Amino acid sequence: MSDLKNKYSCSMELTMDLIGGKWKIRILWYLNMGTKRFSEVKRLIPDITPKMLTTQLREMERDNLITRKVYPEVPPKVEYSITEYGRNLQVTLEEMCKWGNKYAIDHDIKL
Repeated sequence: MSDLKNKYSCSMELTMDLIGGKWKIRILWYLNMGTKRFSEVKRLIPDITPKMLTTQLREMERDNLITRKVYPEVPPKVEYSITEYGRNLQVTLEEMCKWGNKYAIDHDIKL
């Protein structure tokens, strides 16, 4: 997170850097529904590669949007949960979903 300081000229730039891209919003959407293991997130987003999912999860953990809990078991058990910052995005994500549904209806796009 410290590498983010003094990098932005407006809050929208910061927001897009934190949650922009193809995968982060989807990951946050599913984690807002509850704690998930890596394999569960992968199953919910089948098009993401394991390497990309790992990268996205690490970035969001670094940026305090999610937490990663490792259980001392063999084999290792790791769970990902939303933080307060991530949870605060839920209303915005729901509005984006509503907007997308309306757009799809208005443009005859099958979801």
